[in-house]
Amino acid sequence: MVWTSRPVSRLQGIIRAPGDKSCSHRALIMGGIASGTSHFSGLLEGDDVLRTGAAMAALGAEVTQTGPGLWQVTGTGERGLTSPAAPLDFGNSGTGSRLMMGLMAGYELSAELCGDASLSARPMNRILAPLRLMGLTDTAKPDGRLPFRLTSTRALKAITYAPPQASAQVKSAILLAGLNAQGTTIIEEAKPTRDHTERMLRGFGVEIGVTRGAGQARTISLVGGQRLSAIEAAIPGDPSSAAFLIAAGLISPDGNVMVEGVMSNPTRSGFFDLAELMGARLGAEDTDDAAGERLIDIQSGSAALIGRSVPERLVPAMIDEFPILAVLAAFATGTTIVTGAEELRVKETDRVKAVVDMLRANGVEAEEREDGFAVQGYGGPPPGGGLVETRHDHRIAMSALVMGTASQKPVSVDDVSMIATSYPDFLGHMAALGADISDS
Repeated sequence: MVWTSRPVSRLQGIIRAPGDKSCSHRALIMGGIASGTSHFSGLLEGDDVLRTGAAMAALGAEVTQTGPGLWQVTGTGERGLTSPAAPLDFGNSGTGSRLMMGLMAGYELSAELCGDASLSARPMNRILAPLRLMGLTDTAKPDGRLPFRLTSTRALKAITYAPPQASAQVKSAILLAGLNAQGTTIIEEAKPTRDHTERMLRGFGVEIGVTRGAGQARTISLVGGQRLSAIEAAIPGDPSSAAFLIAAGLISPDGNVMVEGVMSNPTRSGFFDLAELMGARLGAEDTDDAAGERLIDIQSGSAALIGRSVPERLVPAMIDEFPILAVLAAFATGTTIVTGAEELRVKETDRVKAVVDMLRANGVEAEEREDGFAVQGYGGPPPGGGLVETRHDHRIAMSALVMGTASQKPVSVDDVSMIATSYPDFLGHMAALGADISDS
């Protein structure tokens, strides 16, 4: 069903950031293998995270919702995970499926993994390759795409591995496998990626080493055989979701948007850093801590933006925010250039092509490049008036709807159902700020 976002003169209000998707996945996964019962508040209840919870339950953990955003997880502890009775369906969740592959690798079990059409088109060999080196066997075809069956073993061996791409999912899958591997698992990162797995493992009582090398290089090490203990934790607000609300405030003719409780983590701050380089004045105030993460409130108002070349050092810290960055670029004066972002090619869709097509459909000049894109800013509200093919990508859908709030003409999308995978309250939050978005 087509949904349309119409231009409005003002977007104002205060919104509490939804729970971080990355941390929510990890909380359910780690709680599911810990000894004892963990309690979590503020957990994101999007479809992706719920499927991770269902997978953990199918593997033997007890996963129970006790209220809105409140969950308790009784882990399998010394007993360990067991083979599920049915295939594990991860829907659209790349994070859940990839992290769970690593987790299951260290237990003596067999499980079939599947997902929707979008997930089944995404590459998994980047995860399978290091896990095979550790001892995992699988039935994946040469292209490494779902569905396939994993057969894991308690005789898993630790490895030293340098991922060929900057990927927190690859790193996290190897670390989770390393929990039950014989020896010390070592990951050598050329560029830093999201460190939520390292932070949360420490919260569950795991000792994990991180040393810095030349430039941005880091080495992460984990000794196998360590056990997790249950915790009680609040899930921090998701900076990737907050980015849509902040962007809406920046492009609004009369914007004044505050998002509360946002995780402030240098591996996730790239979008906000770049927005400031483009001319945004983002007010940020420390408020609290949650699950080992610093929390801030972020305020954004209408801004005259200037196009920039994105520093490559920021790319890993904003890999999920490039679609909404493209919206800011469309409103900016001058050219915005993205390079070193080849990871966008293997997201829910080919996000480079999806972003360029979204902009072109709405009268914005954009160029597709092998590892990124270039946007010629309109120097104000772009024409709009287009219908965006979302390709079952939640971030493309939300970005297009944000664009429509301040473009010259309404912007439509062909589907919004997939938004529930990461930000089920998005439409409600946008309406609370004053957006005019409805099915048409």
